Amino acid sequence: MRTQVAVKRFVVGSPKSSDDLEETLLPKGLALPIFSSDALSSVAYASQEILLVLGAAGTVALANVVPISVAVATLLVIVVVSYRQTVKAYPNGGGAYIVAHENLGRYAGLVAASALLIDYVLTAAVSIVAGVDAIVSAAPALASFKMLFAIGFILLVMLANLRGVKESGTFFAIPTYGFILSIAVLLGTGFYQCLSSCPSAESAGLQLPAGESLDPFLLLTAFAAGTTALTGVEAISNGVPAFKKPQSQNAATTLAIMGALAISMFLGISLLTRLTHVVFEESAERTVVAQIAHAAFGGGPLFYVVQAMTAAILILAANTAFQGFPRLASVLAEDGFMPHQFNNRGDRLVFSNGIVILALFASLLIFLFDAQLTSLIQLYLVGVFLSFTLSQWGMVLHWRRNKDGNWRRKLWLQGAGGAATALVLGVVVATKFLKGAWVVILMIPVLVFLMRSVKEHYAHVGEQLAEPARRPHDRVPGNQHMVILVDHSVDGATARAVGYTKAIRGAAVSGVTFTEELEEEWALVAPDLDLEVISKKGLKEKPLLEYLHRRRETLGEDDFLTVVIPEVLRRRKLREVFMHPSVHRLKAGLLNESGIQVLDIPVLKEEITGGIDEERHVPEEHHVIVLLSGVHNATLQAIEYAETLQGADLKGLNIAFDDARIDALRDEWAAAGIPHELEVQVSPYRNLGTTVTEHVRRYDADGRESVVTLVLPEYIVEKRHHQLLHNRTALIVKGRMLLEPGVVVVSVPYLVEG
Repeated sequence: MRTQVAVKRFVVGSPKSSDDLEETLLPKGLALPIFSSDALSSVAYASQEILLVLGAAGTVALANVVPISVAVATLLVIVVVSYRQTVKAYPNGGGAYIVAHENLGRYAGLVAASALLIDYVLTAAVSIVAGVDAIVSAAPALASFKMLFAIGFILLVMLANLRGVKESGTFFAIPTYGFILSIAVLLGTGFYQCLSSCPSAESAGLQLPAGESLDPFLLLTAFAAGTTALTGVEAISNGVPAFKKPQSQNAATTLAIMGALAISMFLGISLLTRLTHVVFEESAERTVVAQIAHAAFGGGPLFYVVQAMTAAILILAANTAFQGFPRLASVLAEDGFMPHQFNNRGDRLVFSNGIVILALFASLLIFLFDAQLTSLIQLYLVGVFLSFTLSQWGMVLHWRRNKDGNWRRKLWLQGAGGAATALVLGVVVATKFLKGAWVVILMIPVLVFLMRSVKEHYAHVGEQLAEPARRPHDRVPGNQHMVILVDHSVDGATARAVGYTKAIRGAAVSGVTFTEELEEEWALVAPDLDLEVISKKGLKEKPLLEYLHRRRETLGEDDFLTVVIPEVLRRRKLREVFMHPSVHRLKAGLLNESGIQVLDIPVLKEEITGGIDEERHVPEEHHVIVLLSGVHNATLQAIEYAETLQGADLKGLNIAFDDARIDALRDEWAAAGIPHELEVQVSPYRNLGTTVTEHVRRYDADGRESVVTLVLPEYIVEKRHHQLLHNRTALIVKGRMLLEPGVVVVSVPYLVEG
């Protein structure tokens, strides 16, 4: 456990308190490299993609690279200006999902969200592969290691982001600003040389065969390829809450700076491409930027500086996706369209689950496409321009409803942006559909369906947890029936279990075993308690469940049937949990049975020092705690169960990660008429297991004289795949409490039907 924590601290860093969240907000100088690295880096390959398409019509067609680049730059101006209006109108984050959902409806929002999620995965994969291509351009001998390098860089960017937003910003700032400076030096040097005589690229004079005619469709295809320069513009509108205050103004300013830099670098590279007569084909060893740099600097040190900075920003441009994907996933999780785990902040106040999932998907994509940039780019632009278009038209409706100052000018501006991006979307679909874009077009409705299903599931769970017909009202707990499982032997843990059950006044207690030979030993430990022997053939789970079902049928509807499982541990270490797989498999199987509670009594082997009479000692102090996340039917059922344990005191315990819902929770507790104390403990480092551990240690329980029973309400779902949608926090708590002396944990399942 300590080794695992030490490694985590070394890799990720020390945890940050929730109170430090404001300190992670970004000034414009750090926000630019964090949110704009993708948009800035795309200029390194946008001109190249235009040339690749034009080359199909022969060398002469390459002269069209400049006018096409001007058209792309014009579109980029329109999109940047319109998105500046968006970030000002949505100071809490105006990404395409939020804008479309609020103004165009749920399904438009889900389409935009699906497009963006796919786009972020592609952004991470494309950026990394493009960066590796830049490395290979400088060192062709490394070409056979492209896949390994690409996945390694994905992991590097993932780890940098897990350390925190501000920390990753500092890490990414040097290569981003280094790239901007190196491209500025390249453009300055190239244009200065062209005042007298432009240098020629190494590919100048290469003749490409004219396999296709230079018709309008080919020009549109080249234009669509060049619009890769627009990727990443969306990221700032998603990340407005990450900026220092005034957030929307700082975001709009950063967006303007990003647009100015991207447009000037893109047009400069396209113009130098023409002036140096670069000819590019897919089999070329060097990228377009590498050829221009080689021509301008003669292959000297500055050439390698440009290549190093280009490779660095292309690799680190994946950071835009690592910022956007987790934030969007957290918003969707908060709205109930994605698993709630995506809304959890990690130790460094970042949405770590989203970061890890993005790294997995991007690595898988790189593997499936063999780290080939051209193949990946074919999937790239559909999601980009679909989200652009929905966002722009959503803003048109926003201005029509909210007729603020200059609303007509803003409406026409964003209408023009929406029309332009819709036109480009049509071109992208038409030109890239058969080359791979169909995959994205197919995936979007699949994701929409999945997100809608997640929302329906959470709504269904919420309805059942609040269902009046299933809510306990009479406040009179049923009778407690406890069955002690005697598995392999009658040991010290069994004796502790007997002593524990005797402390519960009015409980009906008996034992159950699979082995007749244990009857004599049981009689020594519990002479006044019956022991029933059940036959076992193969696994023990089935006959035990059959026995428990028969017992359950004989009890009243409000009665409780608890299976007590004594467990001897050799040491109090987390790996001990994995040393008894059959026990944990049995407990997991019982947990899925509605109407049956599972109570675990773990005892450390070295703590069993007395004889049978001493170990079965009835505890004089018994404290009962119900761990809860909210006041609903599952909680109320757990409280009624806890009342049957007849503890000296009973209270509810909520672990809050911030102050947002504390007052509301107290009001719900009072409204439910629960006659017990509610204690709310704030966990500033968002570590549920550690906070619960610190709380139970206050009682200084030893398992003999004093015992703490932690009652965990757990709602269980009928369909196994629905378990992925829930945090499974009870599993974390049970794993930690298994190692705490004197702590007994009982799970009270609440079945969610359907």
